Amino acid sequence: MSSLNSQSIEELRHERKFLIYDYSSEEIEQMMQFHPAGFKEIYHQRNINNIYFDTLGFESYYGNVEGDTERSKARIRWYGDLFGNIEKSTLEFKIKKGMLGKKNTFNLSPFKLDTDFSKQEIIKAVSSEKIPLQIKNQMLSLQPALLNHYTRKYFISDDKQFRLTIDKDLTYYRISYFGNTFLNKTIDHRAVVVELKYDSVYENEAKEIGNKFPFAMTKNSKYLNGIERVLF
Repeated sequence: MSSLNSQSIEELRHERKFLIYDYSSEEIEQMMQFHPAGFKEIYHQRNINNIYFDTLGFESYYGNVEGDTERSKARIRWYGDLFGNIEKSTLEFKIKKGMLGKKNTFNLSPFKLDTDFSKQEIIKAVSSEKIPLQIKNQMLSLQPALLNHYTRKYFISDDKQFRLTIDKDLTYYRISYFGNTFLNKTIDHRAVVVELKYDSVYENEAKEIGNKFPFAMTKNSKYLNGIERVLF
């Protein structure tokens, strides 16, 4: 997986995550309306879909489980319908260094996700001339490990320095390059994931914001949670 050695901390964004079971998404939205930071909803609610990739030995998964401070994972993301012709999607290499995060993103060519999904679809997706050969080769050396889907709402603080998202209805499917039926899925209706993102200079303010939430910050990875539900 990608190295972080050449990535400076200043270029990374801080992320605080909260995995919540004690409150519904509607209750959390109400909390945001009355939070001193003045969170307001922006954009429109969207369905988010991801195909996560890993090595045959699940290096990304085990790196997360073992608490590696520097790690990365590759995923293809798109919005809207989960299955069918995917016209607009992005390849993202999500790089983590402790609580810091950064994404390297590449626009993909159209591909199709259905029960005939195979490596040819990924070859088609990364066929764009704008994607470096090194990235194409890296993708073709990885395997699809997890398909997930959830609904996200977006918020921003009054001072525009803090972005917050609320995710619900997390759904997980097993996926590989052959034998996909997508009939077996796991849906976590109770879990709500809140993510707070901000620049590193606002770390102290972010702590104050988090301290006023009635739930504690947690370590959370949708990829890790999904893999443990559908594979292990």
